[in-house]
Amino acid sequence: MKKQRLDKFISNQLILSRKIVRTGIQRGRATVNGTVVRDAGAIIDADNDSIVYEGAAIGYKEYVYILMNKPKGILSASNDKSRKTVVDLVPEHIKRQGLFPVGRLDKDTTGLLLITDDGVFAHNCISPKKAISKSYIAGLDGAVNDDMIIGFKEGVVLADGTHCKPATLERISENVARIIITEGKYHQIKRMFGTVGLGVNTLHREAIGGLALPDGLNAGECIEMTKEQLENSILNK
Repeated sequence: MKKQRLDKFISNQLILSRKIVRTGIQRGRATVNGTVVRDAGAIIDADNDSIVYEGAAIGYKEYVYILMNKPKGILSASNDKSRKTVVDLVPEHIKRQGLFPVGRLDKDTTGLLLITDDGVFAHNCISPKKAISKSYIAGLDGAVNDDMIIGFKEGVVLADGTHCKPATLERISENVARIIITEGKYHQIKRMFGTVGLGVNTLHREAIGGLALPDGLNAGECIEMTKEQLENSILNK
């Protein structure tokens, strides 16, 4: 059973400050199992009690899991004083305190990004030990040749001497390629292509493990998923 203070529960689930929630509770705006409760410190069972605040039932979720099609120009961060972040784009009906992106996409990189408040799940997704594949479509300023494909498969050594794990490089068209990596070093894909004299004009993540970006999910849009759905597609792939 998940027992906690009534004000903390409502605050966490609705992204309201504890002060506002406490005032609302004291004014009789909260009910527990149909009974008005004015004690903000009352202990409730989040798994079994029926909680209503200002006329709306509050369902309990221990964690939230969100899949976003990240648009260009948005920071992969929880908050920033001057720039918009991916968490700012999360719709209010699924937003809550403590959300953060799982790993990072560069500001100008688009595509599949997971957002959650489950630290253990996030760690498992980005842990090098898991070697989860990440597939990207890269728009390049030159063409990929067979030597590049072989070199990526053998493992690229970056300009600073950093060794990358073997990666899959596939030609899609003259200046477009798919690259699949199993790690996430800083600006890794751009640096990998830099070793063969190619610049990356655009970069779009299409999949993580067996989880692909859904058709019809436009840039900036989100869908909520379950932990089971994500684990089956990513961690158990």
